[in-house]
Formats: sequence, structure tokens, C-alpha cells
Amino acid sequence: MKDFIESFILYLATERGLSDNYQLSTRRSLECFCGWATKHDVETVEKITLKNLQDYLAERKRAGLAASSIKLEVVAIKIFFRWLTVRKFIPLDPAEVLPLPRMERYLPETLNENDIMKLLDAIGDEEEFGLRNRAMLELLYGSGLRASELVGAKLENLDLEGGMIRVTGKGNKTRLVPVGGKSRECMEAYLNRMRPQMVKPRTGSEVFLNRFGRKLTTVRLWQIVKEVAKRAGIEKAVYPHLLRHSFATHLLTGGADLRIIQELLGHADISTTQIYTHVESGRLKSVHRQFHPRG
Repeated sequence: MKDFIESFILYLATERGLSDNYQLSTRRSLECFCGWATKHDVETVEKITLKNLQDYLAERKRAGLAASSIKLEVVAIKIFFRWLTVRKFIPLDPAEVLPLPRMERYLPETLNENDIMKLLDAIGDEEEFGLRNRAMLELLYGSGLRASELVGAKLENLDLEGGMIRVTGKGNKTRLVPVGGKSRECMEAYLNRMRPQMVKPRTGSEVFLNRFGRKLTTVRLWQIVKEVAKRAGIEKAVYPHLLRHSFATHLLTGGADLRIIQELLGHADISTTQIYTHVESGRLKSVHRQFHPRG
């Protein structure tokens, strides 16, 4: 089974072009199942039955694995056995009728517009990396970028004059995203006044650099956002993706079409974007309860 897993991960990387994180997660899930199967004397893929898969997942659930984690394992198993069947390594797919666990849908947290302003205003241009940090947070909120998209942004994909940036999202898919007026202003200040001073002999074309002239990491971006939020006096836990959630929610509140928000966020499925309609309906209910005499 281990040899088939290696071949499958290679297929995900070369033929499907899926991200390193996706490959790592899938490998982890399949190797965990492989270990379980070996302990239960089922060492070849031909011997795996639907009952084996159900027993394995039941054991993972009893071990306290969250439904979201079990879903990832089920997806990894299903696509693995589908691949084995299509390549005719096995005659029948034992995972074909394996159901995905039902998931609770958690509404994403957001910051209100007042907190967003407090957050952005907490960064001073005179700080050591103030121009860079302000430009990053303005872009996270103003364009709804993922943390990985922001740190991976390249100069050649940035068109400030046209107000657009091309970013690479999940599954190596690229999309064009508008860069608003305030974001453009902060980006221009950073690119003209600060970034040239950060460039070193081995600096690449990444827009945002660290103090050594290298690409900024997502870990450092998280740290910066948390530091700025603390300085701004925001008690809620603030992280880069919270600005993306706020971007989408504020667009919806302002009357933007859900399909446009889907395109801006780079969601492959509209159902992923629809979560923000629940956020907005929750806000409306809250306002109704607070201000209506019969609320």
C-alpha cells in the first residue's frame, strides 16, 4: 500500500498540480490508514473492503477526532481509491459509497468597520516597518487576500496604475483582484519609500520583504497582525483571515452581489461564499432584537 501512496502523491503533484500543503495532508491521512490496516493484517489495497474503511473511521471518531478532521480523511481515502480504480490497480472501489460526515457550519468571525479603522490607524508611518505593515493590512482588508496570497504576491503581477493585482490561490489558481484607492496609496508609499531600502543582492520579486530582504513568511504576517491588534486595543483575537472575512461581509452588507464576492475571494463553489449571507442575517436579527419593541 505504501508504494501506491507514493505514486498517488506524485500524481497529485505532477498531474493535478495541487499544493504542497494538500499533498502533505493527504499523505498524512493515507499513511495513518495504512498503519491501521497493517495492524489489522490488511496489507494490500486489493484486500480493503468498505467494512475496513468504516471500522477505521469509527475508531478515529472514538479517538476524539473532530468531524472536520474525519472529513479530510474520508476525502483522502475516497480520492485515493478512485485513483486506484481508474488506473485498474483494483477491480472495484470500496470507498465509492463511503459517506462524508455531516459538518456543523461555523459562522466566520468578523471585525466591524470601526475596529478595522482602529486596526489600520494603529500603524504609524514613522515606525520601523510602518509603511510595509500598513500596506499589507490595507491590502488584506481592501482586496480580501489570503495570507499566502499576500506574502506570495510578486511585483510583476501588481498594476497599481490599473488598480489590479494577480494572485495565486488554492490549487495554484490565479485571479485578478482590484486594489482600492486607499490600498494603492499605501502600496505606493511602501514601494517608493521603503522597499528599495530593504532590497539585498539576493532579493526576489516578492512585494513584501522582511528585514533581511527576503520573502515575508505567513508566520511573521500573523505575528504582525496580532501585534497591531494588541496596540489598537482590540480584545478579539485578530488574524489575517479575519480581515478577509470582514472584507466579504462588509461587501455583502454594502449590497454587493454574492457571485461577485465569490469571484473576488477565489471560491470555486458558491456554497463556500454563502456562509457570509448567514453572517449578515445574524447581524440583522441582532439589530432587530435590540431595536424593535417586539424583538
